[in-house]
This record gives sequence, structure tokens and C-alpha cells, in this order.
Amino acid sequence: MDKKLDWTHPEPLWTKEASLPSFDQLTDSLDTEVAVIGGGITGITTAYLLAKEGKSVTILEADRILNGTSGHTTAKVTAQHGLIYHELINHFGEDHAALYYKAQLDALTSMQATINELNASCEWSKQNAYLYATTKEGAKKLEREREAYERLNIPQASDSALPFDSDATAVLSMADQAQFHPLLYLSTLLEEFLNLGGTVYENTTAVKVNEGEQIEISTNQEATLSCDQLVICTHFPFYDGRGLYFSRMYAERSYVIAIEPKKDWQGGMYLSIDDPKRSIRSANYQGKDILLIGGESHRTGEGGESLFHYNALEEFAERTFGIRAKLFQWSAQDLTTLDKVPYIGPIRKNDKRVFLATGFRKWGMTNSRVAGDLITDYVMGRDSLYKTLFTPSRFKADPSMKEFLKNNSNVAAHLMEGKIELVGTRPEALLKGEGAVIQWKGERAGAYKDDNGELHVLDTTCTHMGCEVEWNSAEHSWDCPCHGSRFSFDGEVMEGPAKKPLKKIAYSDTDEVRHIPYEDENDEEPTDQP
Repeated sequence: MDKKLDWTHPEPLWTKEASLPSFDQLTDSLDTEVAVIGGGITGITTAYLLAKEGKSVTILEADRILNGTSGHTTAKVTAQHGLIYHELINHFGEDHAALYYKAQLDALTSMQATINELNASCEWSKQNAYLYATTKEGAKKLEREREAYERLNIPQASDSALPFDSDATAVLSMADQAQFHPLLYLSTLLEEFLNLGGTVYENTTAVKVNEGEQIEISTNQEATLSCDQLVICTHFPFYDGRGLYFSRMYAERSYVIAIEPKKDWQGGMYLSIDDPKRSIRSANYQGKDILLIGGESHRTGEGGESLFHYNALEEFAERTFGIRAKLFQWSAQDLTTLDKVPYIGPIRKNDKRVFLATGFRKWGMTNSRVAGDLITDYVMGRDSLYKTLFTPSRFKADPSMKEFLKNNSNVAAHLMEGKIELVGTRPEALLKGEGAVIQWKGERAGAYKDDNGELHVLDTTCTHMGCEVEWNSAEHSWDCPCHGSRFSFDGEVMEGPAKKPLKKIAYSDTDEVRHIPYEDENDEEPTDQP
């Protein structure tokens, strides 16, 4: 391979092979029937399905379409979502567990039907999916999951051995799943959405919602998008609607490398269930079979040195498959709900105008289609089997209360630890391309030295709820361990729930620290109240 990669600026495989159009900012106020906020797989899928129903639909995307989690997935289209069905039976009952499986299977079938209907060339390939254990305890868990499969009549493949070297103690398969190229698929959906009269605006951030006679969405361009119904597909909901979603989900980061292996590949999609977890699937790049190796999940802001996780994946890949060439590396952020089932539906109980879809727990390919179909049913006033299962207003004491207390105890611990942390790094000691938490004039701060040697010094207090952010060396970002907000090296918001950038600090060798106010620092925080 004659490929030179800058590993300090990770990018996914998918963006290299998909040509996506660009769109203007929204600068003039306009009306639409349905506003979809977020230009990822969930937003585009939902917008496409609503446009097919004859609705006037407008997508707003804060950055570029498909530049977030959707472009950083491993793109397994499967109902095998780790160890989930035994747990769902215990917490929800067999009927609801069966509904979850049916929803994912329906989504897979619908996606394939859409691909056929639109003649989308997206490397869709049917594959069996496998979970495997590497410990005795993992084997016991996998046996419980196998029993759940049998109770739910989930088809299994006949083979029981892994086609690669592993210390597997047990294997569980799910037959007839799929993998594909997500951006090639979504570029086709997007083209058809535009053909149906849909509109898209990029680099347009929705900042505030006013629920009056019409819903009015204020943007960073001082334009207003007015609509009858609003669908929020922004990964983390930019508008809370009093749902306290920041306290009902937690964020995790995970990592992927793409390699050209030395050993031949026998097919299938794989996920280990013991820590450290490993995800494996094949893909195609420049006419060659390659492998995507994923894993190393950790809560955002808690994973330590990010480059360690890429190195761990590379060591596993070398040991298991051999590496002829390392081609790509990237990471993604995902949200998990209290009970591990996504929130899809009205932002408040019985709301008929504002909907959201979030908390896909790394399984966004099928869940995005579940969300698109379900929200389309809501908007069109149709009933659905799945409304109760996915409703965002649900709260089941077991396991939701335990997870709620655990998540928010974790937040409190980070809030205290960050305030008393002792740091000693001086900004002058940083190399180009390096960032770190520093002590400057007695205050905790963050510094990054860019390729020109310029220092970017920031207050590390997250603008959401005051936790202290940590430096992510692999992505050159500041990540909050409390609720998953992420900021660029110069403090701009990359992912919510934070809405305002980190405060910049004027740095010199002699001056005391002083904050540089951002443009709207004296404005009130955009409210989530209707």
C-alpha cells in the first residue's frame, strides 16, 4: 500500500469512498411541515421515510452531514446486540424481548428492501453474526443467552467454531444478518430524499426551541425554522423538553482500526463478550479484503491515554490475523440508556409534536431504521407494535433506578475529583500537536500547541454542569467524563449536552490568567423549557 496516514488526525474508511454533496447554511427564516435536526443515519432515514409519505421535510445539520457517529460506525446490520436478550427477558418479560428482536429484524428487512428499491450499490452482504466468550464465566453468560435465543425462536447458524485463532470457550451465532458500506447507502437515501422535495442545510446549529402555536427553532445564523412537528436526531438531544436526558444516559467511546490481514478471511461478523471486547468484520478497500477490528470501550473522559486503545487493537490484530498494512483508525461515541433500550418517540408523554431518537448503545444501524419507521408512524398518526417498548418516558425500576443512581454517583465523583486534581505541566513544555491539563497561575487549565507552535489555553470547566474535561490525545479534543460533552482543541462544542464553548484564557508569560469572553457569554443559557 502506498498510503501515508496522519495518525494524529483519525478518519474512518467510509469517508474515503463516498462522495457526499455539500449544502448551504440556513440564513433566511422558513416554514416546513417537519423539521429533522441531525444529518446522521437516523435523521436522513427518518426524513426520507417522511418525504415518501408526502411530508415537507427540512434537515438541519450543525456540521457536515454524516460526519458524526454514522460515519464512524463498524456498520454491522444485525439484531445480535451483544448479551441483550437474556437481560431483556429478565427486566421486561419474554413478550417485550421478542418485540425488541422483531423490531431489529424488521429493520434489517426494510433496509434491504430500500436498497433493492433504490438500486443502491453499498456492498450489502449477508453474514452470520457471532458472539464468543474467552473465559469460563463468559461461557456461562453465553449459555444463558443461548437459552434466551431458544425461548425467542431466534435462528442460529450451524457452525460452532471460530475461523480464526482464539481462546474461545463458547460461541453463539445468529443467522442471516448483514454488513454494508453505510455512507454509500445513505448517499443514495439522501439523493432520493432530495428528489422527493426535501431540503438540507449544513453548518446550521439549532440552539433553542419555542413551542408556540408553531414550533420555532432558532439557529446560530439568527434564522428561524418553523414547523408543525420536530424530530430530534442529534445523537444527544439538543433540546431536553424537561426530560432530563443528560441524567438518563451515559456516553462511551470505542475505537476501530482497519488492516489488510496476512491470513485469509472466512467470513462472518464477530464480537467477544469478555473484556477487553473485540469486534471483527470484513470490508473492501481498493479492491482488497480488509478487516475492521474494534473495541476498547470506556466511558467518555475516563479512558486514559487514547493512543493506548489503538495500540491494544493493533496488538490483537497482529497476533490473530497478522498485519500486512494498517490503513485507518478512528473512534466513535455512543449513548446508552438506563435499561439499554433506545429512547424513540415523544419527548414527553403523549406529546404529538416533538419526537426524539437516541441511546442506541452502539447498534445504530438497525435502531436508526426502527426509529425512522416508528417516528413516521407517530407523525402520520398510525399505531405501532413498538411504541410502548421504545417510549422515552418509560421508567422501569429494575434496572433503571440502579443505573440512574450509579450514573449520577459517577458524575458526582468526577465533579469532586476534577476540582482537587493536582497538575504540574507547564504550557511551554508541550510539543507541537500535544495537549495536556496544566496549572497556570494557580488555576486548572488546558493547553494545546498547534502545528504552528501557537498555544490554545482554555478553562477546563465544562459549560454544561461544571465538571472538568480531560484531554483526548487521539482525537485532539477535550472530553467531559460526566455527561459526554466534547470540545475541540480550541474549545468549540463538538458534542452535547454542552451548548457553549469552553472559555478561552489569554496566555502570556507575565500576565495573570484572564478569560476571553465568547460572543454570547453574558446571554442566558438557552433554555430547555417550552
